[in-house]
Amino acid sequence: MQTEESEFCFPELLNSSCRTSRRPRSVSIIISITLSCISVLTVTLNLLVIISISHFKQLHTPTNLLLLSLAFSDFFVGFLIVFLIFLIDGCWYLSDLMCVVYFIVAYVVTCTSIETMMLISLDRYVAICYPLHYPAKVTLKRVQICVSVSWSFSFLYVFGVINNVEISSRENDCSAECVVVLDSFVGYVDTLLFFIIPITTLVVLYLRVFVVAVSQARAMRSHLAAVTLHSSGRVNVKKSELKAARTLGVVVAVFLTCLLPYYCSSLNETQISTASAAFFLYLFYSNSCFNPLIYALFYPWFRKSVKLILTLQILKADSCQHNIL
Repeated sequence: MQTEESEFCFPELLNSSCRTSRRPRSVSIIISITLSCISVLTVTLNLLVIISISHFKQLHTPTNLLLLSLAFSDFFVGFLIVFLIFLIDGCWYLSDLMCVVYFIVAYVVTCTSIETMMLISLDRYVAICYPLHYPAKVTLKRVQICVSVSWSFSFLYVFGVINNVEISSRENDCSAECVVVLDSFVGYVDTLLFFIIPITTLVVLYLRVFVVAVSQARAMRSHLAAVTLHSSGRVNVKKSELKAARTLGVVVAVFLTCLLPYYCSSLNETQISTASAAFFLYLFYSNSCFNPLIYALFYPWFRKSVKLILTLQILKADSCQHNIL
């Protein structure tokens, strides 16, 4: 039976190279294939969302613009997952410059993804709790401004943070390592802005949305019961209640599952293994694969647009005017 062995990332550099625990070749192959599949799936799903919303004019709505922003950020996260293959054994075979570039891109797109999820929750909160005011409050121009501010803030934040980070390979004079060490204060601010506040916002808004949706469904069920004796309406309303509960529960649960381990490990003062850190980062990135499944695959228009894309119907003249809804 093969066991993990300690080796140099660059054997020819001897003591100047970082050490790593080499897994059995079969395990490394399985991990690489899994990460590659997740990367391809993430890129493909989000690319389908991008093409759908960008191409079909019927989908040019404020809510779908938020989904488009989310899909763009998650699309780039899909490419970042590939770099985890380099990190899974603790060896970084690219340059220090590429390590910094990787850090910047990863920070920008993941922060933007989280911010966009907050905007989506706010959009749905206004749509369900204040439906009469929604068209006036949530306009396409206002959403465009919010999306632009979200991306701009992520860029400005990461370039402000990068002055307070260290590449551990420089500190330890160890080649083939890409570990970004944040200042402790920056780490707490990062956790507050991109974990605690988003989690609180999502939970509070979605709980409010759930309560209002269920109360509206019950009111409709009572109205149907008073108007007709048929049970079909009652069954449909019950299904809508369950669907609302299930969808909102999945959104919050998946977000917590993907982000909680990563931020808890970043706040933990004790040293964790490279493999554990890589796994938490992979789990964090995998949220970008789940986002299009949760936010897009639940919409019938997405399935219809995917069919048109895969059958190349979008190449026809005036296909952007196709009735999707």
